Amino acid sequence: MESNPEARPILSAVGISKSFPGVKALKDVSFDLLPGELLAVIGENGAGKSTMMKILAGVQAADEGQVLIEGSPADLTSVEKATEQGIALIHQELNLPTNLTVAASMFLGREPSRFGFFDQRQIRGRSAEALARIELDCSPDELVGNLPIGKKQLVEIARALSAEARILIFDEPTSSLSAKETRRLYEVIDQLKDQGVSMIYISHRLGEVQRLADRVVVLRDGEYAGQLDRHEISHENMVRLMVGRDISQFYQRVSHSPGDVLLEARDFLSDAHPDKPVNFSIRAGEIVGIAGLVGAGRTELVESIFGVRQSAGGRLVICGKEVVPQSPRDAISSGLALVPEDRKHDGLVLEMSVRENGSLPSLGRQARKGFVDSRKEVEAVDRMIGDLKVKVSGREQVVQTLSGGNQQKIVIGKWLATEPRVLLMDEPTRGIDIGAKQEVYRLMHELSANGLAILFVSSEMEEIIGMSDRILVMHEGSIAGELPRDQFEEEKIMTLATGGAADPRSVTS
Repeated sequence: MESNPEARPILSAVGISKSFPGVKALKDVSFDLLPGELLAVIGENGAGKSTMMKILAGVQAADEGQVLIEGSPADLTSVEKATEQGIALIHQELNLPTNLTVAASMFLGREPSRFGFFDQRQIRGRSAEALARIELDCSPDELVGNLPIGKKQLVEIARALSAEARILIFDEPTSSLSAKETRRLYEVIDQLKDQGVSMIYISHRLGEVQRLADRVVVLRDGEYAGQLDRHEISHENMVRLMVGRDISQFYQRVSHSPGDVLLEARDFLSDAHPDKPVNFSIRAGEIVGIAGLVGAGRTELVESIFGVRQSAGGRLVICGKEVVPQSPRDAISSGLALVPEDRKHDGLVLEMSVRENGSLPSLGRQARKGFVDSRKEVEAVDRMIGDLKVKVSGREQVVQTLSGGNQQKIVIGKWLATEPRVLLMDEPTRGIDIGAKQEVYRLMHELSANGLAILFVSSEMEEIIGMSDRILVMHEGSIAGELPRDQFEEEKIMTLATGGAADPRSVTS
């Protein structure tokens, strides 16, 4: 079912404004949502997207403005009130209780009763109907904790539908899904549109916005920056509205003559694939990308190189010395650094300050007679904030209050303070907005130009092609092939990533 641009809006946000101490999060924002439409709301981190969605879902109250449902003012002063209006928010961090069955979790807090007792038959029957509506092959009696994350996401959608939601709000719904789970979510979204369900969709992944959206509304610095109709939706147009300027060339990698080999793997084995020897090398000044599908062994490889995981055999030559790190401490001593995939879990101590996080890996360099030299620590952190253009109120600001892009800069900066020769980066731009991505790319260019060797994992095809001098493609733990820059093609990369054979004339091993 396609949305009708002449139809009466099912939801209208009119002049919405919201302030927090010291921050104007939203400034007079207005837009409409049509019946059966998927409206994507995009913008950089801090643009006000999440605040807007929380207001619509009853999590927060607006300071000014109102929300209309089918032309009438709506009371959205609580989540319960929003639910009564048919609005449901599908959170990025799933809220399902893992110790309950699918049916019990779907009706938690709103259980139908009979004679003073929960009506289990009705709960199970209505759950089965909601699951069938999105064609989810899942028993209402299955424990939520036994489900893969993709099915948990779909159960969240079924729960909203069981509450007769007419408007679904998705907040980065594919951030933790595999490619297969993402495709299934797309199919469900297409089905819901056919059923007349209206959806608001937040995502940093512009490719999926282009695939799904009927219209795009762009927020910038808390204000409405414009909209794109279906025929206008393109990567270039979305980026221009998000950042307020044209970006003729998003990736500007300029290759130059590489230097000495700084990292070489010789029949190296990760613990996840102990029967798949890996061979490759990377030189000073090179940026080498690792492509592959989820489960190909990319993260396991870089973690084994860095000593987070124990290798299963083989050799590494790091800066001319043969060494296989048994721990991250060994890796750091050998000249390696790793920016991990999950910055919040593995890269930062969120409750600590910028200063404390920024100096953690290099405290030994700042110590004097067994004590941290506070002057050296402050100088190093202030230098990191300045060099990486980290937007903070001060070095004592708590890291969890920063945007994702600034958190990622601190993760990178704290490892650069150890003065590595080889930088390993696992999904370095995951979960950050397009402006912050540009800053990370700029930094990668500068570091490689100064002789650092960078080995990075990415699941974004544009990123892996745009930033790499060479691409190593992994399939089921092995390097299926290597592509030089003049032979980068999506089709070749995907052929190798899925276990197919590429043209042997264009692939080196």
